[in-house]
Amino acid sequence: MKEILTRAFSGLLYVSLLIASLYWQNALIGLFFVFGLISIAEFKKLINLKNIFPYVVFVILYLGFAYWETLSNTTKGFDEASQIFLVITIFVLLILMKDLFSEKTIPLFESKRFIITTFYLSSGFVFLVAIANFEQTFTPLLLLGSFILVWVNDTFAFLVGKKFGKQKLFPSVSPKKTVEGFLGGLFFSCISSYFIAEYTETLSFTIWLILAIIISVFGTIGDLIESKFKRQANVKDSGMIMPGHGGLLDRLDSIIFAAPFIFLFLRLVSYVS
Repeated sequence: MKEILTRAFSGLLYVSLLIASLYWQNALIGLFFVFGLISIAEFKKLINLKNIFPYVVFVILYLGFAYWETLSNTTKGFDEASQIFLVITIFVLLILMKDLFSEKTIPLFESKRFIITTFYLSSGFVFLVAIANFEQTFTPLLLLGSFILVWVNDTFAFLVGKKFGKQKLFPSVSPKKTVEGFLGGLFFSCISSYFIAEYTETLSFTIWLILAIIISVFGTIGDLIESKFKRQANVKDSGMIMPGHGGLLDRLDSIIFAAPFIFLFLRLVSYVS
């Protein structure tokens, strides 16, 4: 009972901080800045990277993109820079996906550790803020909707998998995940996309429905990739900052990995419309 209460309290604190930050842009930027530093610290331990360079890169990239207009007194160049950064990020994430499915262990030679830390973690937080500030307009409900889809997917993947799960999804990395659980999480995420579209009045139901699919698929892959890193490091959790949940990276792995793909889809939609 004590463990359940501890888990519930830390989870509620995490969600409350996130929702409270959505009312003020600088608060959101500040919160994810702290989240980013903590996640990088946890990830550095997983891949045994003993260097401050990832922190320096994160600070430069994160604050540079978050405060581009303030620092340069213009928005000129932002679109070009974000597009280049997005292309490199997607390329690195595709390599991680390849390593997940084709390699027994993810290769972690020195240069790759820096590349992954930059374009897997740092870029994830950059694009989370970019989603909330899409097209240079603070629209936090886009980010909140994305988080809700992640939470719904994770919750129902667990519940459906526990009740009906028989076929393992990726037993060598995450023995508890099942195909039935994945499909259950995807189904209920698609259902919840209707209510998100209805009550946030941000995007059409069709766009939120496609986002639900993107988030469920890439969020699950992100979870599996982090699980593979933890398995290689022989640890259960990325950290202990959230009692009952593990590390902060354990809670953010899905949305961090999905964020660049969410942003890419939103950019494509904006070009077409």
